[in-house]
Amino acid sequence: MSTIRGARERARIEVTAAIKDEARKQLAAEGAAKLSLRAVARELGMVSSALYRYFPSRDDLLTALIVDAFDAIGEAAEQAAAECEAAAPSAECWIAVAMAVREWALDHPHEYALIYGSPVPGYTAPMDTVGPASRVGLAFIGILRTAFRADGLAVPPLAPELCSDAERMAAEFAPDLPPAAVAALVAAWAQLFGLISFELFGQFNRVVEAREPLFRQAVEGLARSVGLLGVRTV
Repeated sequence: MSTIRGARERARIEVTAAIKDEARKQLAAEGAAKLSLRAVARELGMVSSALYRYFPSRDDLLTALIVDAFDAIGEAAEQAAAECEAAAPSAECWIAVAMAVREWALDHPHEYALIYGSPVPGYTAPMDTVGPASRVGLAFIGILRTAFRADGLAVPPLAPELCSDAERMAAEFAPDLPPAAVAALVAAWAQLFGLISFELFGQFNRVVEAREPLFRQAVEGLARSVGLLGVRTV
């Protein structure tokens, strides 16, 4: 019985992977808004009712693809952080992680568009996506935490009207970091993905040719903004 169960589980894993692979092809060709379970089933030679046993709805399939994409970009960030954390200064580690995130995005433009592009009409991401979506941010928090514990951070003071928000974000995301550092990190995180999105979605066309050098210089500036470069103040 266990042998039969094992074979069924392996078959289910293989069919699930095939469904997601075909769905990613549809993302590349048509975009997330036009993802269709019937079209996926047709391309795989399955009847729709069989596919529904794996993904009961389009939204379930979208969620699986979104979780996979967040996990993949998160793994790229975590691997870059792990490779440099012991040997490199925190600012260099920050840059290495940012470069790894950009490289993943350029290698997987359609998956990146799924998680950081326009919202899919009619789709609301469930809580299942929150953990995977947090992985890149947590990698950057880890870099700041290491620097703060070792030497402190050169973070500029907060504007008074931001103090309440910064304290709330620090309590939620990184209670062991100064609120000013967490607020700066949230701003840097938004700017990082703005840079990547501008490059990936064509806003730099006929504007910026040396895109990797621009990105590297920009993330060095972001490292400074979160306190990894300069005279330590906190």
